[in-house]
Amino acid sequence: MSDIPEVLFVCVHNAGRSQMAAALLDHHARGRVRVRSAGSAPAETINPAVIAVMDELGLDLSKEFPKPLTTEAVQAADVVITMGCGDACPVFPGKRYLDWQLDDPAGKPVDQVRPIRDEIDRRVRDLLAELTGGRSR
Repeated sequence: MSDIPEVLFVCVHNAGRSQMAAALLDHHARGRVRVRSAGSAPAETINPAVIAVMDELGLDLSKEFPKPLTTEAVQAADVVITMGCGDACPVFPGKRYLDWQLDDPAGKPVDQVRPIRDEIDRRVRDLLAELTGGRSR
């Protein structure tokens, strides 16, 4: 792992879970971790309920967009976290892979997306503490 670890979050559409995880980790890490997200079958736009629940935390996803999963993104990452994309993610030796089983926010109203966001936030904070040795900035 380099001095600054890189994390890639992957879900099918890159319109919900992986976007929330990337924004939350980037927010909490404050430059201590490089963060990317991608989808194995990217959607056209980010889920509006996801944009709304992230806006509640002051995190603006309105300018973000779903990105395709590339081999290069996986190769660049130290940690790859999948969220329901199954076997679509290429596997390379020397990478750490985690699979976070989380509900898909697609088609859910804001009140059902909030608990998904909160669970992602908890996991992201734990991951950040692990990656940075518990150092706070």
